[in-house]
Amino acid sequence: MDPGPRPRARATPLRPDDGRLVRGRRSRARILDAARALFRERGFDATTLRAIAARAGMGASSIYRHVCAKEELLIEDLAARQEEAWERFRRDDARDRDARARLRGFFDRQHELLAEDRDLTTIALRALTQPDARVARQVLALHDRSIGLLAEVLMAGRVRRELGRDTDVLAAARTLFFAALGARISWAHGALDSEACRASIETSVDLLFRGIGASPQTGERGPSPRTP
Repeated sequence: MDPGPRPRARATPLRPDDGRLVRGRRSRARILDAARALFRERGFDATTLRAIAARAGMGASSIYRHVCAKEELLIEDLAARQEEAWERFRRDDARDRDARARLRGFFDRQHELLAEDRDLTTIALRALTQPDARVARQVLALHDRSIGLLAEVLMAGRVRRELGRDTDVLAAARTLFFAALGARISWAHGALDSEACRASIETSVDLLFRGIGASPQTGERGPSPRTP
């Protein structure tokens, strides 16, 4: 009896030093460098994939083997800058400092890199309006990483009793992240300058630690954010 067609053998994964992978990484790097330069010179919306391909020294059709949309390149640049911000924070961070100072340090490192290009904020937000798009998922993944780092710092503060022991550190981390994001949105649209954006984020950190709810007994502000 004919057993039918045999299943195809699974392709052997390419080694990291395989020539095809090496050439692909080099081409991707050239494309990203060209995109960064053109985004700075012309702005994101005025830059086309055809122009990026020309600057990278490849044909207009060849670029589609590496990237489907220019949004991918900007989000990749955003991811690289976020990674650099995290690395700078880790390098400069003193874990024996109080949590409030550590959070300010994190947001300062992040602001230094993101303030170099408004498109990094506006295009990332635009990508989120298309929740099924791969770039939207990439942006959300970056958000989650930042929130996770903030929660880590807050957890250390709670262990040292700088926060109330029943403080929901993940909720507090999300609150801080989205407060900072809101300030950057205003900056990206020209409502705040760079220093006002930084000051707004610092104020958000201070408010979270001080608390804005009045104590029923004294009428004074509570010492720390608490979960309901």
